[in-house]
Amino acid sequence: MLPDLIKRWCRHGLACLVAVALVCVLTACGNRVDPPRSVLLKALSLQIQLTQSAISRTLELPDVMGDPVVSRVRIEDEEPLRFGEQRGLKLVGRFDWQLPGDRVQVDSPFEIYLEQGERGESWRLARPSGSSDGLSQDWLTYPLPLG
Repeated sequence: MLPDLIKRWCRHGLACLVAVALVCVLTACGNRVDPPRSVLLKALSLQIQLTQSAISRTLELPDVMGDPVVSRVRIEDEEPLRFGEQRGLKLVGRFDWQLPGDRVQVDSPFEIYLEQGERGESWRLARPSGSSDGLSQDWLTYPLPLG
């Protein structure tokens, strides 16, 4: 009698553990906020444009015309984060790019921040802009076309 009771308890306990593990796995998958690949390509292109523009202004040079061509994006690390109430991601990796009219293709590392829109349908490129209070990070955000 006692061994049958122990067997039932073990089966019941095992079933509960499997159910809890399944809920944890499904919950973790449901919270993931991956942007479409086209959004990531546009964000990297915009980041290059903003950087090139800042360099041109600093050196008092004319802006480079046209959008850079971005390809072969390899994400090496992904970290969820918050921009106030909004969800977002920090992505780290490597990508290939080249400027319009340039025959040289560059393989570069990247670290990029993306903020997800309120309804989860849109994305914005986020760039750190210092701290107004010395305690938290301020961000400049730029809308990205839906992809």
